[in-house]
Amino acid sequence: MSQVARSKGRIGFIAGFLVLPLALYLTFVIWPYVQTFGYSFTNWSGQSPTFDFVGLENYQALMEDEVFRGALWHNLLLLVFVPVITILLALFFAFMVNAGGRSGAGGVRGVRGSAFYKIVYFFPQVLSLAILAVLFGAVYRSDAGGLLNGFLAKLGLVDPVHPVEWLNQPDLVLWCLLLVVVWHGVGFYLVLFSAAMQSVPKDIYEAALLDGAGRAQTFLRVTLPLLWDSVQTSAVYLGIAAMDMFVLVSTMTSGQFGGGPDHHSEVMATVLMRNFLYFGKSGYACAMGVVMLLLTMILSIVTLRATRRERIEF
Repeated sequence: MSQVARSKGRIGFIAGFLVLPLALYLTFVIWPYVQTFGYSFTNWSGQSPTFDFVGLENYQALMEDEVFRGALWHNLLLLVFVPVITILLALFFAFMVNAGGRSGAGGVRGVRGSAFYKIVYFFPQVLSLAILAVLFGAVYRSDAGGLLNGFLAKLGLVDPVHPVEWLNQPDLVLWCLLLVVVWHGVGFYLVLFSAAMQSVPKDIYEAALLDGAGRAQTFLRVTLPLLWDSVQTSAVYLGIAAMDMFVLVSTMTSGQFGGGPDHHSEVMATVLMRNFLYFGKSGYACAMGVVMLLLTMILSIVTLRATRRERIEF
């Protein structure tokens, strides 16, 4: 068999395996995106088979929609705080369970009981978001029977007769949701960073300790640079999660699909679903989806570009 015939046979073999997955991807992923983009220029109600082309009217209405602008601002706040807090906590705990203990005859090691801590920290990650919403609904319950209010009442910090309504306070509700996201995510990224740290030779940490580096210097000048690729990837994923937040907001806060009180916990996803399912403004909702897609893509590109640096080999 000639080289050309063998090459053609290999190409045909590979193409045969790729045709079906590619067709499924185009049908169920790319085509819905294309449809959403097209519907965003119409006044489609979501149920009627007929609709009219309205051009950029939906996008102009978005810029004038105070609820959507408020939701966008909330997403941007979460976009800043969720990745930063989650990554910092995960890095700190990963450092402690891998290299935070005292160095002995066996070299650098984690704190005592580090294997147990990894399991405990990862436990929130095995809970679905629906279970998480129910769990923290009990924590934030707006009476003395709520876990947080009951604990603070025991300390004398909260009046048990007039407990704090955590999820009904405009100034508190978004930060309460932020705490849930961070609590849920830290364990996963702790395991991710721990796996990356275990690939770092212990000799590097021992050399830093011999040179007189403290824990803070070791973390900033040794651990962080070596884990930068993992940190970069984590920032992208956490940023995408912060741009969503639909499940927690819709299940833990008041209003249709959440967003209460008075839109103070609104995010773009809840505004989109409310317009699509309740108000019959599906074309308008599709325009929101296109904006969310563009913002997410811009976020990913900017994050990867801004955090890019030379790879450290060891």
